[in-house]
Amino acid sequence: MIEHLQPPGWAAPKGYANGVAARGTMIFVGGQIGWNADQQFESDDFIAQTRQALLNVRAVLEAGQAGPEHMVRMTWYIVDRDEYNARLRELGAVYREVMGRHFPAMSCVQVAALVEARAQVEIEVTAVRPD
Repeated sequence: MIEHLQPPGWAAPKGYANGVAARGTMIFVGGQIGWNADQQFESDDFIAQTRQALLNVRAVLEAGQAGPEHMVRMTWYIVDRDEYNARLRELGAVYREVMGRHFPAMSCVQVAALVEARAQVEIEVTAVRPD
């Protein structure tokens, strides 16, 4: 059971939830970056790497018998806030393509660098699979 939490009188969030309540088996997806299953980058483009990172998150969820609909928390680490903001329309389209219209509580943080030098984005997720 997953319930989105929205305080009365608050403006509706766009592309995320303000809060989520859930009951079930918790699944923690470690930070996924934009490389493929062989740990090879196919692109240095931010949107292409984000798509691959989201596909990686989805694959880990599926390994835990869960899907995007079970996500309750998502944290994005990005190296370029300006590019993130400039490409929000493309980002939204890629997100919906891979994750559908499942919007957990989200945070996005700009960092100086990620451990993998070519990585532009890293995404971690907490999901709850109903028992």
